[in-house]
Amino acid sequence: MNEILTVEHISKAYGNKVALNDVSFRVHEGTIMGLLGPNGAGKTTLIRIINQIYIADSGKVYFNGKPISIDDVIRFGYLPEERGLYKKMKVGEQALYLSQLKGLSRKQALRELKYWFEKFEITSWWNKKVEELSKGMQQKVQFIISVLHKPSVLIFDEPFSGFDPINANLIKDELLAMKKNGVTIMLSTHNMASVEELCDEIVLINASKNVLSGDVKQIKQQFKEHIYEIVFKGFINYVDLANRHQYEILEHRQDNEHHIIKLRLLDTSIKTNTLIEALLSVGEITSFRELLPSMDEIFIKVVKQTNQEDK
Repeated sequence: MNEILTVEHISKAYGNKVALNDVSFRVHEGTIMGLLGPNGAGKTTLIRIINQIYIADSGKVYFNGKPISIDDVIRFGYLPEERGLYKKMKVGEQALYLSQLKGLSRKQALRELKYWFEKFEITSWWNKKVEELSKGMQQKVQFIISVLHKPSVLIFDEPFSGFDPINANLIKDELLAMKKNGVTIMLSTHNMASVEELCDEIVLINASKNVLSGDVKQIKQQFKEHIYEIVFKGFINYVDLANRHQYEILEHRQDNEHHIIKLRLLDTSIKTNTLIEALLSVGEITSFRELLPSMDEIFIKVVKQTNQEDK
């Protein structure tokens, strides 16, 4: 895959406060990349540098292999964490004005706004003032303004903030549809469930540094702990099961006719097929699966580890 955005050795400080320290990563075209990190890690500063709102103290950002410029950024879609709608203006009037700032003619803007307002079932909001809308309703309007000029790159800072589960899923579906059409998406979020659902790659920033980055599936494999869940039907020879030395039993529970066993493999050189073969002598296996760590678990583990290293 082609690299559409390249961040190389970006550093930024505000007086004695270091916001970013030598951060580098790549974003591949047509993917969704999650920008993760605790509060104050430097995510928003990095997003603003990519959008040319802030200037880095050192390092460079490249778009399609060339140093990024204001002309490139104008074609991006950007949804900041701090929403920027004018409270006293009417929704339609404001959406039309901001759409034209994105380079659309009035005719084009009206056509696109009609499509999105109908799609999101918000046509009745056109003549309402922004201050009459809830936070989630305002968020919908800002999302539309961010995407209606059909940008090739979308950058969202906490896009699901303020949304109920139904509207959050609506936005997720739109993001996946855009990705399918070749749009590159970078999103900063604290919602690890959304990362699991949406992201192909992640960058985790902690205390101003890039502490983990790469393909989500590969990262989950990297942090796996060789834990398996096995479901047996009917009777099992638990004494035989417990007296093995290749693994330790972490959990045993019963559910109607089934025994659910969670174990950790101690001898990681043992192949999965060999483990299954050994367990077949204990009872009838109806389900066998490896339990990979969640992104939430990986996030907590890496942040704690890097915090301890920095002390």
